[in-house]
Amino acid sequence: MNLKSLAKDTAIYGLSSIVGRFLNYLLVPVYTYKIAAESGGYGIVTNLYAYTALFLALLTFGMETTLFRFSNKDGEDPRSVYGTALKMVGGVALTFLAVVLILLRPISGAMGYAEHPEYIGCMAAIVAMDAFQAIMFSKLRLDRRPIKFMALKFAFIIPNILLTLFIFLVMPKMFGAHPGLEQFFVRFDYGVGLIFFANLLCTAMVMLGFIPELKGLAVRLDKDLARRMLSYTWPLLLLSLVGILNQVADKILFPYLMPGTEGRVQLGIYGACVKIAMIVALLTQAFRYAYEPIVFNGSRSKDNPETLADGMKYFIIFTLLAFLAVMVYMPLLRHFIHPDYWVGLGVVPVVMMAEVFMGVYFNLSFWYKLTDKTWWGAIMSATGAAVMIAVNVLLVPKIGYWACAWGGFAGYGIAMLMSWIIGRKYFSVPYDLRSIALFTLLAAAIFVMLSLPGWMGGELVPWVQIAGGTLLLAGYALLAWKEIRNVRS
Repeated sequence: MNLKSLAKDTAIYGLSSIVGRFLNYLLVPVYTYKIAAESGGYGIVTNLYAYTALFLALLTFGMETTLFRFSNKDGEDPRSVYGTALKMVGGVALTFLAVVLILLRPISGAMGYAEHPEYIGCMAAIVAMDAFQAIMFSKLRLDRRPIKFMALKFAFIIPNILLTLFIFLVMPKMFGAHPGLEQFFVRFDYGVGLIFFANLLCTAMVMLGFIPELKGLAVRLDKDLARRMLSYTWPLLLLSLVGILNQVADKILFPYLMPGTEGRVQLGIYGACVKIAMIVALLTQAFRYAYEPIVFNGSRSKDNPETLADGMKYFIIFTLLAFLAVMVYMPLLRHFIHPDYWVGLGVVPVVMMAEVFMGVYFNLSFWYKLTDKTWWGAIMSATGAAVMIAVNVLLVPKIGYWACAWGGFAGYGIAMLMSWIIGRKYFSVPYDLRSIALFTLLAAAIFVMLSLPGWMGGELVPWVQIAGGTLLLAGYALLAWKEIRNVRS
């Protein structure tokens, strides 16, 4: 395997993932400056998108990884594998949408949106289409077609941004000439509900770009292949569900643990501040898009353990660099959200470290995927999710959104440690523990310096903080550059 190939694909996928999601993140200032923190409106957005992420994991039920695994198995027809995966996910998605629409009002009431069942119907349609598209996006990754992957991602992102800007910046200026438009805007929580309708429209538009990927597929389902794929993917379903629970359960549970307007206000503050911490998550996602196909395509190669070892080392080095960069430039980054939301910025380093743990856990996870011991992944992720949920249930009523941050930290940390300890028995990987430990200790030392009261406590003016932090960051980056020059090719 070739880490230079990994770097090339990561750059292209990163353009659609990091740049694409960064463009979407540019909407966060629009949301936080146009949706007052005390209204709890951004809490609605945070809550419903958490449900969307959970149900997307349910509807895809691990078929993305299964597609990679079976497409590279001896004796399997990759096109038949793709068609079977697409039909199974499509059937489940259509069933889910039908059930939600039939039971729309009771489901909306149970979720706390009895006054706006249209929000729930809209999100159900979005997640059904997203699940179907997830398999086709995975096929593009499998075929190493990052350009089309990127084009279709932007086909959603750009129109969605434009529609959101229209809703919050242009539409209010039209109220004088169109009083009915103002009533429409107010009816949907002062534009909050219109965010979901814009998302639905843009998701539907992307489907048109996948028409070529639907041509030539046989109508008949290969039942024998489907059974074999399902036997592999069921553990991944549990793994995927508990994995996503680690990311969104706090945002789903929060309104029940702290009901009323106060709960939505706190959830909105937490959701806005977490966006700043998501730089680490973006790096993890871009890395995964390029890394997963390469590992599975080389699963029979004797040098694969070395590839995994190198991948882990460079992932940790660069995610810690991103972590430090956010901390150094926090005096600037905090203006990304409205000052009313700044009260929650203290959770950012905790959430970022939880994301680092999650990324390390993802890198460790290949031992059970490559050995087909996927139940281990389900067990470890379930344990992490249970820890995270327990922390939230016990502490949200006492410390609010801080419990969400520490719950994620504890949950991912436990899953990471379990995978490391158990994986050593089944799939030996020669991780460069010395280099990993040195860069981790260096990052920790810099973080401690950045956290000193005289530095971050306001005694230094922002530009002095940034200048001093930049020097520390440059030192770390220089050492990282020297390390990557030794990359295996």
